Amino acid sequence: MSLRANDAPPRTRPSNYPEPFASRMAGREKRPLGDLFGLTNFGVNLTTLEPGAVSSLRHSHSLQDEFIYILQGHPTLHTDEGRRALAPGDCAGFKAGSGNGHRLVNEGTESVVYLEVGDRTRDDTVLYPDDDIEAERDGHRWRFRHKDGRPYE
Repeated sequence: MSLRANDAPPRTRPSNYPEPFASRMAGREKRPLGDLFGLTNFGVNLTTLEPGAVSSLRHSHSLQDEFIYILQGHPTLHTDEGRRALAPGDCAGFKAGSGNGHRLVNEGTESVVYLEVGDRTRDDTVLYPDDDIEAERDGHRWRFRHKDGRPYE
């Protein structure tokens, strides 16, 4: 099976985050390419960020490696080291367990399009240094809680 990546249907649920965080993902569209091929060990998304949109809350994974490759536009990579402008052809990787919070921000006037690749390691936890939220992967489902342990409803 093969297909044009832009023809893949977008994810039906724009964000897994609970509110008030889900609405902060407005302007982000993910096309889950890996799922279309039945891939289970890693995921691949073709993601578009409209001007003003963000890829995610700034986060770091305990067990999941992540990789991004910029196809179009000029996003800003926001990490613990600060902000760095990216351009088409640039890539970045985020090693599991590094604790380096990261995300992309589209501060420009044109759409940003990039590929994101991440493994699907069970029992992964995610820390969000800028927000009152943590996540834990239980099988294929993410469970979100406040930093004091209370679950999001």
